[in-house]
Amino acid sequence: MRYEKAMRSPIRLLLALVGCVVLSSCGTAPELRVKDTTRTFTTVVVDAGHGGKDNGAFRRFGGAEKNATLDVATRLAAKLRESQFRVVMTRSNDVFIPLDERASISNRQKNATFVSVHFNDSGRRGIRGFETYYHSPVARPLAYRIQQHIMTLPGAVNRGVKTANFRVLRKAAYPAVLVECGFLSNRKEGAAARSASRRDDLADKIAEAIVDQRYGKGTYRAPSTASDAAATSS
Repeated sequence: MRYEKAMRSPIRLLLALVGCVVLSSCGTAPELRVKDTTRTFTTVVVDAGHGGKDNGAFRRFGGAEKNATLDVATRLAAKLRESQFRVVMTRSNDVFIPLDERASISNRQKNATFVSVHFNDSGRRGIRGFETYYHSPVARPLAYRIQQHIMTLPGAVNRGVKTANFRVLRKAAYPAVLVECGFLSNRKEGAAARSASRRDDLADKIAEAIVDQRYGKGTYRAPSTASDAAATSS
């Protein structure tokens, strides 16, 4: 019996060590390494937030978020194409795209950056303003540049640039930002979101920021005509 106990002790120790190795290898996945393409990207992945069964925010002042994001994203894509970028949209109509697939669409590109367009919502109608999010530090310059540009719009309220663990940002292999283009729950910003002119201005400022980030300040040339023909109406 003493011999058996002596044998069981090292066996238990060995099993414990093996268990630790297995657990460590099967634990959290290694953090995704984000490629720094902030000054070299040639492709812009434009992500219109929500879609299909996912309305996003839905407020009487601004309507369904999924429609407003698609309109701004479509206008943005048109402006970027005129600026000689290759553009990939995660959705170009009213369909539901899972968050992981949105990131995967971006990750399948070469030399890209990712911009997700959203509108905000709050239970407090007085809350309003623009904010831009990023996850990886390499996306920080683009996030600040976009925030700086959209803040030049009339009546803009600055809610700042913030880090966030949003799935579409966390899963991106390239610099990725998410832009909140105002609160649909706010009477003033919700009404503005319904305006084709305002949505075009938002797209224009985001496009200008992207072009300036890639090629330097002052290099963006606004399209001579608005992108209404390329955009969807809400």
